[in-house]
Amino acid sequence: MPSNAELTPGLKGFLKEVVFGQLATLMHDGSPQVTHVWLDTDGEHVLVNTGSEHQKAKNVRRDPRVAVNANDARAVRIAHIRGKVVEVTTAGADQHIDELAKKYLGAEKYPWRRPGEERIMLKIKPEKIYSVGVDGDAWLPPEAPSQ
Repeated sequence: MPSNAELTPGLKGFLKEVVFGQLATLMHDGSPQVTHVWLDTDGEHVLVNTGSEHQKAKNVRRDPRVAVNANDARAVRIAHIRGKVVEVTTAGADQHIDELAKKYLGAEKYPWRRPGEERIMLKIKPEKIYSVGVDGDAWLPPEAPSQ
């Protein structure tokens, strides 16, 4: 169960799969805001693609602290990542959302693009990672009840 600030080989592979992701950002009053997101990695950062005017984008421009939760369909493999958005970029974001649409939907193009929408990528540098099941480890089996 790694607890560190670098993406392990297993976690990098996990983030390249179709995993369920949630991104927590902070509203202007400090309250949390959580959004379901598609996840990816460049090997160093966790990547999230979004519209430049979405609430999560506004939040991270003001306060870059975030938390990311990722799990497989059965929640047997999980990762909890806290970190900071170290870059917000439009470079490659349009191509990236189409790659994510292929990964998550099997579609050649992202089907929900809005006219005039600007896509951005949030690059999250992990500061704390807790994971189970992504690096060959697994949940410990429950103890047998005492007789």
